[in-house]
Amino acid sequence: MQETEQMRLRALLDAGIAVSSELSLDAVLQRIVEAAASLTGARYAALGVIDSTRRELEQFVVTGLDDETKAAIGDLPRGRGILGVLIRDAAPLRLDDIASDARSVGFPPNHPPMKTFLGVPILLRGVAYGNLYLTEKEGGSFTDEDQEIVSLLAAQAAVAIENARLYESATRWLQQLESLAEVGNALATEIEVPRLLQLVASRLRDLIQARLVVIAMPNGDGALVVENVAGENAERYIGMTLGHPRSKSMKVLERRRSERVDSVIEDLEVDQAAAREFGAQTGLWVPLLTRDRAIGVIVAHDKLHADPRFTDEDVRIAEAFGERAAVAIDLSERVAGDALRRVVQGQELERKRLSRELHDETGQALTSILLGLRSIEEAVEDRPEVRESVLSLRELVVATLHDVRRLAVELRPKALDDFGLVPALERLAETFTEQTDIAVHVQSVLGDERLPDEIESALYRIVQEALTNVIKHAQASTVSIVLTKRGDGVAAVIEDDGRGFDPLEARDGGLGLVGMRERIALLGGRVAVESNGDVGTTVAVEVPLR
Repeated sequence: MQETEQMRLRALLDAGIAVSSELSLDAVLQRIVEAAASLTGARYAALGVIDSTRRELEQFVVTGLDDETKAAIGDLPRGRGILGVLIRDAAPLRLDDIASDARSVGFPPNHPPMKTFLGVPILLRGVAYGNLYLTEKEGGSFTDEDQEIVSLLAAQAAVAIENARLYESATRWLQQLESLAEVGNALATEIEVPRLLQLVASRLRDLIQARLVVIAMPNGDGALVVENVAGENAERYIGMTLGHPRSKSMKVLERRRSERVDSVIEDLEVDQAAAREFGAQTGLWVPLLTRDRAIGVIVAHDKLHADPRFTDEDVRIAEAFGERAAVAIDLSERVAGDALRRVVQGQELERKRLSRELHDETGQALTSILLGLRSIEEAVEDRPEVRESVLSLRELVVATLHDVRRLAVELRPKALDDFGLVPALERLAETFTEQTDIAVHVQSVLGDERLPDEIESALYRIVQEALTNVIKHAQASTVSIVLTKRGDGVAAVIEDDGRGFDPLEARDGGLGLVGMRERIALLGGRVAVESNGDVGTTVAVEVPLR
């Protein structure tokens, strides 16, 4: 009897040493299972580790079954029946006959018969990590002593599992910090945003172990377009449009909060066409937010595990990377915006200089030539052939003077600087009608109020571009220009009754829409264009007054 006790103590000691010295969790758990079977006289023993959801088994270590039997049984148990009872209750369970228990669901085909049963939870500080199972005790049923021994082994297993998970967690944190540091360094040195976003997508995919990670950005027409992809068949998805206005991606942008979906086919907001294209089962959506503005979205699909669902930790990691990606995009936009603003300001200054030179210098020079020609005309009244040449030259100078004055107004109307936006637009409308016979009506509730110079310049250029499009494309008979106050901003609406177009097809079609949007975006405003073949075109501009 004493010898048996010594053997048991030695086995428990060996299991404890294995926990503290063995680096492989699988090897530790295998030794614990074998020790449990040996010390209790059980023919079969198994240890199941519960996954992070506390609902199923993610790892199952067995002893007593040969490889041929394991192969014949097939998939290892997931935690149903009696095993499920232990997962839910986390309390010891002893049975003399498994089949007689109402909670038993039976055994799969090719499974060896089992009758007696002992199950003990693997607990540490109140946290359940799994269960230790034993069946088919030699010579009868499991005893209290068996339960006590197995409970000690289960406690050692709990320590081993916790240590392994702490190590995995530390390793994962280190990988996250290294990846975030890499992205941070790239933020400071990388000037090409596409390359930086590709780095974000690749590193995020590695950390959350996703099959696919994409970064999509708005295209200016109310849709999201895939700009960067990391994962399977990445190239085929570049340029792909993500869904309708009420799709999950757009809703995440509107709600400005991350979401994860365990089954995309069951979520009504998920764009099922895009999900089929991606071959997605699960999804994770993270908005890219900067200065309280949603500028894009990160979408991840399918963890590369038996369970493809993402976790709360995956969401946290994706949000950390989303913050870096948003900073990169915001910095790029601000740099590009500053450069464009300097270009626009430079253009306006150069237009103003050229307009002044044409009006003051070239115009005055041509006027002086006209006066000189008048004197010559009077001097050669008795020489018809010379007088005729002078008259022809005078007509040419007059026409040139008109062209110079028109060009000076187009470059920078003096009325815009001297009197403001409304008088300048009224003069533009008069000139436009004189030249084209297209009626232009200007309505304004701004009164004599002057707007900031850059806003007046931008709105004038927008109207000027819209009128140019009317001449080139619309075949309209009437144009209306309405200026109004809207809250803390000013709005301009330009409508014509001519032939419309498809705004989506005209994005790069020479209508100046991109330039309009860029110019107004510099002021924090927006441009909306509505058009079709029946009712003409409406260009609506809103700019905040800052």
